[in-house]
Amino acid sequence: MKVAEIMEREPLPAETENEIHMPFGLLGFEQVKKYQLLASPEEAPFLWLQMAEDPSVAFLVVSPFLVAPSYQPDIGPEDVEVLGLENAEDAFIFNIVTLRGTTATVNLRGPIVVNRRNLIGKQVIHVNAAKYSLQHPLPIAAP
Repeated sequence: MKVAEIMEREPLPAETENEIHMPFGLLGFEQVKKYQLLASPEEAPFLWLQMAEDPSVAFLVVSPFLVAPSYQPDIGPEDVEVLGLENAEDAFIFNIVTLRGTTATVNLRGPIVVNRRNLIGKQVIHVNAAKYSLQHPLPIAAP
């Protein structure tokens, strides 16, 4: 997929069962509390985190484990409590992809963690964030 295709795409149809409530919003978008997590098979492994109130705004996201298989964010106890996580299997983690020209990076310092059971999410700065990059290179597959 070309960067231009990502930037010009139409919003995917939203479904309420994919709605994530983020009580603190995203960094820089604290006022936005509801998002839709959308998938399209032809765009896999990427997903879209789309604002529920403004479907024209969406963030490209990806599982960090596809980008950095040894990724092990240490989520602090306050974040675990806010999210209502009872065990590690309850957490779904994805990271925002940034596109600049022909390069793509992933923010591994500020993952978005979602509780699979209650769909409450939060962008966290994990305890061991200094170990990871804000701009981890995303390998580009050959066409």
